[in-house]
Parts: sequence; C-alpha cells; structure tokens
Amino acid sequence: MTTELYWLTLTVLMTALFWVPYILDRLAVRGIWPALSDTQPEGGGPHSLWAQRAIKAHQNGVENLAIMVPAVLVAHLLNISNPATKAAIVVYFFARLVHFFVYLGGVPVARTLAFAVGWGAQMVFLLSILRWI
Repeated sequence: MTTELYWLTLTVLMTALFWVPYILDRLAVRGIWPALSDTQPEGGGPHSLWAQRAIKAHQNGVENLAIMVPAVLVAHLLNISNPATKAAIVVYFFARLVHFFVYLGGVPVARTLAFAVGWGAQMVFLLSILRWI
C-alpha cells in the first residue's frame, strides 16, 4: 500500500468516527430511549453547544473527503507519488484532525487555518495530477 493510500484510509476512518462524540452527547442530553427512537422531529432535540459544532465539523470533514478521496485515487491510478503528495496526505490528515477539535472548541481563527492547510493539501494532489507540481 502506498503512503498516500495508507494515510487516506486513516483519514476516512477518522472521519467515520467523528460522529461518536455528538452521539454520546445526544445520549447524555436526551436520554437513551429518546436518542435511539425516531420520535424526534428532523434535527432532533437539544444538543450541547460543543456537540452542535461537532455535527458541523463532521459534515465539513465528509464534504472535504468528496474532494480528497477522488484526487488521491486519480493520482494513484496515474502512478503519481512524489515527496509532495506523500507529505500532503499526512498534512491533510492532521489538518482535518486539528480542524475537528478546534471546531469543537469554537476557536474560529485556528479552525480557518486548519481548513486552509487541508485545502492546500488537496491542491497539491490536484496540481500534481495536472502535472503542475
């Protein structure tokens, strides 16, 4: 497995786990049965403020996977693997991890910086595919 595919898999796994904190909050705030039943209106009942941010951070992570996964897979199919792509995928993983936690904490500037770093990593892959890197 290439470095890029390994770290992409870790990123997908991490994103797949981002729902856990806000579901635990849902259980704590609403109680087990109301949280597990389908009796809540769309959007459900209350969440802690940090859990509301966790939902948005998770959504943002999924939205960004829609860009990164195809970019990494296309690069892989084209046999594009270089120091820039290897570094970019590791940077992307940690940028998304930082983004999630600073979003939870409500730290706006750090959240934007982490997002921008992740976006830059996406651009490395896309520009590499276009052979500009």
